[in-house]
Amino acid sequence: MKTPRQTRLAQTLPASVPFVGPETQERKRGKVFAARLGANESVFGPSPRAIAAMQKAAKDVWMYGDPESYDLTHALAKKHGVAPENILVGEGIDGILGYTVRLFMEPGETVVTSAGAYPTLNYHVAGFGGNIVTVPFTGDHEDPKALVAKAHEVGAKIVYLANPDNPMGTWHYGPMIDDMIAALPKGCLLILDEAYIEFAPQHTAPDLDVTNPQVLRMRTFSKAYGMAGARVGYAIGHAENIQAFNKIRNHFGMSRISQAGALEAFADTTYLAETLEKVAHAREHLYQIAQENGLTALPSATNFVTMDCGRDGAFAKRVLAELLARDIFVRMPFVAPQDRCIRVSAATETDLALFARALPEALQAASR
Repeated sequence: MKTPRQTRLAQTLPASVPFVGPETQERKRGKVFAARLGANESVFGPSPRAIAAMQKAAKDVWMYGDPESYDLTHALAKKHGVAPENILVGEGIDGILGYTVRLFMEPGETVVTSAGAYPTLNYHVAGFGGNIVTVPFTGDHEDPKALVAKAHEVGAKIVYLANPDNPMGTWHYGPMIDDMIAALPKGCLLILDEAYIEFAPQHTAPDLDVTNPQVLRMRTFSKAYGMAGARVGYAIGHAENIQAFNKIRNHFGMSRISQAGALEAFADTTYLAETLEKVAHAREHLYQIAQENGLTALPSATNFVTMDCGRDGAFAKRVLAELLARDIFVRMPFVAPQDRCIRVSAATETDLALFARALPEALQAASR
């Protein structure tokens, strides 16, 4: 029996995932984490209205989900003041990133991103035969001017920017993003990842302009809406671009349960406001914990706080390992010099108390 041969491209790729999940780590260590603070999830959970809607939808799960996500698409369009033709609902930003690369990038074409930025884009670019070119962060911020300059230099087909940024939590205000958009090379698409925009200060997001075909903005229900496990995201863009996704997307990728939950979560503005307040309080607590331990916390516009450990990546990695040994799951940036930091998600007071107790021990152990 002869094994079917993979494509030439697939044979060159590693069998890997962009992130090692906490569940994988728990299986290896033989026990669960006491505090899950590494994946930027919302431990505050989804709206009770969303939970009730998902429970109700579960009895109808024998039916496929609406391939147009009609109700959710129209609700999002109304909220953002655009037409339904300007909204694409998909399986989280991760899924939509894959569709975007497949739709707009030919094999051999170049995508420009920041070194150490959200790695799932790179995974998709490699999977469809593209080339990744990176520019460094500047002052722990992604650098819009450098990204555009590099895009001109290499003839990039796509430029990726997260605002606010993961893994540093930093952000740029709307006017700088507008300047970046105006300076894009002709025919180059900007993917503007706004996964954390609900947590950001006012005027972080530029005004919506769905008449510009060079911009595709992405948002998610995984963060502020507390539905990371439901896999619901959406893109906002020029109608022609949005409708083009119908050529290649998985039309039954969205489950009925996820659609129902996201629709109610989006409608429950009171619960969203309560969650944002809890996250803001948790960030302040994390700033305090960092200061008490001699670390510098970067100002954050997200639901996590990045803490500068004050040395190099090797030291931060030891701190991370010592926290894991104490049942505290956190992550760290993976490219220097940002890898001098650890990244801690906003969480409940109980979780943060566990982190506060473990951190000084981890720092001491890592310093030996």
